[in-house]
Amino acid sequence: MIYVIATIEVKAGKREAFLAEFHKNMPNVHAEKGCLEYGPTVDATTEIKAQIPRRENVVTIVEKWESLQALNAHLVAPHMAVYRERVKDILVGVTLQILDPK
Repeated sequence: MIYVIATIEVKAGKREAFLAEFHKNMPNVHAEKGCLEYGPTVDATTEIKAQIPRRENVVTIVEKWESLQALNAHLVAPHMAVYRERVKDILVGVTLQILDPK
């Protein structure tokens, strides 16, 4: 099993538009072989001192996959190409953190 933390930075004021497109694609991803968890999150408002400052233009995707092979298949799935095309004009950048549980 592997975990993925995808950090998506969007243009100012475009977070809700991004989330709407993301939610349209979620059923396709959940149906993929090997998808155990896949969903968007945004920074919570807390008073916990160790928390980083809130980022209004960031969506963090929390994912869990059965294997690296399943993740690789997800990355090249046709519905992901369609999704990327729909959101490309509102994105600033994307980073992935791939994690092995220990």
